[in-house]
Amino acid sequence: MTPSSTVARARWSLLVLFAVMGLTFSSWLTRLPSIREDLDVTSTQLGSLLIVGAVGSLAAVIVTGAVVSRFGSRTVLYVTAVGNMVGFGILALGVATGSVELFAVGAFLNGVCGAASNIPINLNGAIIEQRVGRAILPHFHAAFSIGAALGTLVGAWFSAAHVSASAHILIVAVVVGVVRLALIGPASALQPPTIGGRSAHVDGTPRPRGAAVRSALSAWTERRTVLIGLVILAGSLSEGSAGNWLSISVVDGFDQKEAVGSLAYGTFIVAMTVFRMAGTRVIDRYGRVTVLRASAVSSLVGLLAFGLSPSIVLAWVGIVLWGFGAALGNPIAIAAASDDPTRAAARVSVVTSFSSMAQLSAPPLLGLLADGIGARHALLTICAATVLSFVLAGQVAPLRTKSAPTDVDDAQAGPGAPADPPLDPIVADVTPDGGSTTAGGTLSRG
Repeated sequence: MTPSSTVARARWSLLVLFAVMGLTFSSWLTRLPSIREDLDVTSTQLGSLLIVGAVGSLAAVIVTGAVVSRFGSRTVLYVTAVGNMVGFGILALGVATGSVELFAVGAFLNGVCGAASNIPINLNGAIIEQRVGRAILPHFHAAFSIGAALGTLVGAWFSAAHVSASAHILIVAVVVGVVRLALIGPASALQPPTIGGRSAHVDGTPRPRGAAVRSALSAWTERRTVLIGLVILAGSLSEGSAGNWLSISVVDGFDQKEAVGSLAYGTFIVAMTVFRMAGTRVIDRYGRVTVLRASAVSSLVGLLAFGLSPSIVLAWVGIVLWGFGAALGNPIAIAAASDDPTRAAARVSVVTSFSSMAQLSAPPLLGLLADGIGARHALLTICAATVLSFVLAGQVAPLRTKSAPTDVDDAQAGPGAPADPPLDPIVADVTPDGGSTTAGGTLSRG
């Protein structure tokens, strides 16, 4: 197989893998109103249960960067695919029996496996983007959104057909799990090699023991990486809160049926998908910084319209604007964290840990607010996250070598050129202490 055909096969396999993962993780969220009834819990208690999954996510992302560096993304993806099948099975059993304890165990395992798969799947997307030579990472996130939109339709169909939430969750988990296992091989064909259970340098020689751990830990001391993590936190609060609370907000706030709530979340997903598909051209033309700031404004306007509108029609318009705004924040931040391929695993691990922090804090806080002021008005607190994303947008500007121009910004680039030039080609390697040396120049942010 030629290198170009390997890249093409990996690209299409990864697109489908993103899609099926989006389907499985969104599908069960549309049944949260039924799950709340089956478990006989309040919105506050449901929020506390959802936090268990976030705890699992946070525990996973702290170590996943080192694990991926040591064992490779393919191994991690296989293990997490099986783990998610088991986790959703336990979660479904908990819903079927009304067992809060089993539900919590399943949610925790899904949190661990979901977060642990998030890092390697995005790393593979970043590698393919670098091979292609233009911004395509939003396409992978668009595929996730397409899968998530299909998942909401699946959820609405199961709900309208009066299929129990537990049966729905189990069926989707098994089907998607099998598809994931079939796609992982070709989707991860471009992963760096591992030798003797240890990650390898780009020349194929194994790294010293402990280098992956030291590299992962050192990324936490990098100011730019941590601030990009806050951008991810803001994006995850916006996107994740819609997943957890949008359907409930429509059901409770506008006195609608569960199927309507599912379609509302589906509208949000479709809006994200449309803008993610168009986003690659927009990013190439206007740059990461400008697009991230515009996205923050769109999310803010959409959230205000949804949370304050007395009409479900106007609220639906707000959902669309919110979805547009939530579309590109996370893929832009992940691409920024992956600018230097030799440090990508460690840095993506750090920034995605902020996503888990968002998942950890948002469900109980929003659940508590939902019981007091209603879920729809509780979502207005996410407006603060959109402001944070706007303020920190400058941190996602691409890294460049010192030999590259460093004064290019959105205004200077002109209408015919990308506002954020891509990372100049570098030959780099990670040293045992987690730093990097470059043959093409020292990395800096323009």
